[in-house]
Amino acid sequence: MSILFDLFIIFLKIGSFSIGGGYAIVPLIQKEIVDNQSWLSLQEFTDILTISQMTPGPLSINASTFVGIRLGGTLGAIVATFACVITGIIISITLFKFFKKNSDISEISNILKGLRSTSIGLIIAASCTIILISFTGQSSIIFDLKTINLMAAAIFAVSMFLLRKFKISTLNIILLSGLIGLFLYT
Repeated sequence: MSILFDLFIIFLKIGSFSIGGGYAIVPLIQKEIVDNQSWLSLQEFTDILTISQMTPGPLSINASTFVGIRLGGTLGAIVATFACVITGIIISITLFKFFKKNSDISEISNILKGLRSTSIGLIIAASCTIILISFTGQSSIIFDLKTINLMAAAIFAVSMFLLRKFKISTLNIILLSGLIGLFLYT
């Protein structure tokens, strides 16, 4: 029963800071799940991020569901997912009422512009973390060049080339990369 309580508390915290979702929350999820709790290895975390990106829905919710099911079965998935979304629901309803009431105040508009800028920085940080984990197996910027996974770097480079040069759909690139990974890493 302790794991369910722990899942609830951790994902309540993650959900409290993941308003808007997306990649900006990846560093917090990694810190809590991999670094602080040691529930997953860095590679397992990367795998869950990959699966979360391919399934419909926000990244933090998908990640909470996958971690919850891995640690606590179906009930763990329900608890972790509920904890992840409940804060967002409450905050969204509260903010909607506040902004509806105060929509004509310029200071509020300026605050929202500042928050957008912060989100961009967090998304860039998350992207760098995912690339580092994929290429080196660690999230630290300090690494030995010998640890670079050249095959992962090649798949990334080819994917970017196909996306930019031939405008191949992202879904097709994900499927192709997944098939290549299936054959190379199993």
